[in-house]
Amino acid sequence: MSLDIEKILKQARTLAEAGEGEKSRLLLLGILKEEPDNKAALLILGGAYFTADKLQEAEMVFERLILMEPGTGEFSIALFNTLWKQGRYEEAMEEIKRFMGTADRVKEKKTIDQYIAISEKMTDYKE
Repeated sequence: MSLDIEKILKQARTLAEAGEGEKSRLLLLGILKEEPDNKAALLILGGAYFTADKLQEAEMVFERLILMEPGTGEFSIALFNTLWKQGRYEEAMEEIKRFMGTADRVKEKKTIDQYIAISEKMTDYKE
């Protein structure tokens, strides 16, 4: 049975935005059974886990995305925020370093600028 992936992704996103995280997650898991490497489904699933405060699950999803595309800022920021929210500040800062060493400086300028601002705030905080 072939799924209409785009239609289900849209429905899952709508459910997630409406606070129906569990229904959204079930739809996304169905997509991932058919297409285990569907980046859109993984990203929405990770966000749904994050919103539901299921941070370990979110972390696993975002780490998987990073393994697929190490230099993608959207995935890195998602993992950074998940680690930070868990109070794992050193690991979150290590994610910044990992990303900065991997990212395309032009393509990922927005994320790089965000990380520079975060790093500067951390330096100010330590002083």
